[in-house]
Amino acid sequence: MRSSLSLFIGRRFSRTQKRNILVSFISLSSTIGISVGVMVVILGLSAMNGFERELNNRVLSVVAHGQLEGVEGPVKDWQAMQKSALEHPDVIGAAPYVKFTALLERGAKRVPAQISGIDPQQEINVSSISEFIDSNGWKALSSDPDAMVLGKGMADRLGVSEGDWITTMLPSPDPDLRLKAPKRIKMKVAGILSLGGQLDHSLALIPIFSAQKHMGFGNAVSGVALRMKDPLKAQQVMRDFRSRLTQYVYLKSWIQGFGTLYRDIQMVRTIMYLVMVLVIGVASFNIVSTLMMSVKDRSSEIAILRTMGAEDKLIRSIFVWHGALSGIAGSLIGCGLGAFLALNLTSAVSALENLIGHKFLSGDIYFINFLPTELHAMDLLVVSMTAISLSLIATWYPSSRACQLHPASVLSAK
Repeated sequence: MRSSLSLFIGRRFSRTQKRNILVSFISLSSTIGISVGVMVVILGLSAMNGFERELNNRVLSVVAHGQLEGVEGPVKDWQAMQKSALEHPDVIGAAPYVKFTALLERGAKRVPAQISGIDPQQEINVSSISEFIDSNGWKALSSDPDAMVLGKGMADRLGVSEGDWITTMLPSPDPDLRLKAPKRIKMKVAGILSLGGQLDHSLALIPIFSAQKHMGFGNAVSGVALRMKDPLKAQQVMRDFRSRLTQYVYLKSWIQGFGTLYRDIQMVRTIMYLVMVLVIGVASFNIVSTLMMSVKDRSSEIAILRTMGAEDKLIRSIFVWHGALSGIAGSLIGCGLGAFLALNLTSAVSALENLIGHKFLSGDIYFINFLPTELHAMDLLVVSMTAISLSLIATWYPSSRACQLHPASVLSAK
């Protein structure tokens, strides 16, 4: 009963006050400040969730989680290495590969490329890259020795499309360290790899038997790529292979190439939570100002309530509700606006890019070429509860001051 009464009176106190416009303005500004703070934090957290999702779905689904790569040249007994790797409980897939760097040429245009020779039948065990290539291009990697799947970024720079022929220039090593002309190979663009990010501008795929032939490896390979149950444990799993393998190999993991990006996402997420507390905390100071001015403005009503038998607990609850209502309103408004904008952030930024003719995220620099977003209900809950909690903390001092008013002195002054 007391709680309902304090809520009722608190709502009456929080309504627009014609007698003191300044109090109403400060109260409104505190609500707006909390709303803006909550909205901005939700947008930031949603963007970080989107980046992490794209990192997992695009990058970590395509690149190998781990690599066992030969140190002193190609690995000849790679079948034994592959079998040994699959015996590890955290490894769920392994596939051989041949990797080298080449220069792709089409007319007067040239682009460098990291070419990977793969076996499509085994590659699906370690990568989902086939999902980003049309079926004809993926099938060609199994049978056509001249087939090449080219990243979209490189295809655009060379001005080629599916079915065109390009020249691949390979370095010609000379034991006497004399300058030799590069080896030129004609290859057909059998498909386009479209990941929508940095790999589109650097990666090309060819059949593994074709790569072995061009590099003179015979039946050897550059190494064995691994897929793991938990990519975040890749570094630890790779360390375990020190005692498992008899071959002398490099132990590589995706963390060496993309680990900094993952750590940056987590760091920005932590900073966003810190910013949330600071922004909402600053907005909560307005609640303190509002309640202090409201206590002075409502001193006569407080005195009348005290003479009618209102206890300190009731007076304190009234002003706690008075301040909490601003926090709750600001939190709900901010969550609503933040959720709406977060769900439409990608399309809104894309429309803005088309309007101004400029890409904010370039695919040849970043691992994706668009601003992703993913809204989590837990983020909404955490942010809103933080805003409401800070609003409640802000009501402690003003509500305590309201309990210290003496009815006799207030009413005699009136």
